[in-house]
Amino acid sequence: MGLTKPNQQLRRDLKEVAALLKWSGVDLMKMAVRLSEAGFETDAWKLLTIISGFPDAEDKLMAYADEVKVGRIVRGKID
Repeated sequence: MGLTKPNQQLRRDLKEVAALLKWSGVDLMKMAVRLSEAGFETDAWKLLTIISGFPDAEDKLMAYADEVKVGRIVRGKID
């Protein structure tokens, strides 16, 4: 049995946000390197601290997308 259109969209949205988070982390890592090279070590470390949680959040979003795929999470009608 396939997913309903709302559930397909929810899964796509979750996967899209996870990918966006991943690439944002890559870009922010590059910025942290540039900050460090420019002598702004404190700012670079602050940025690294912020992005350190990105992989876990990405994994959670992908796990939610998998749960949508198998029907454990469904998008229902709003009353």
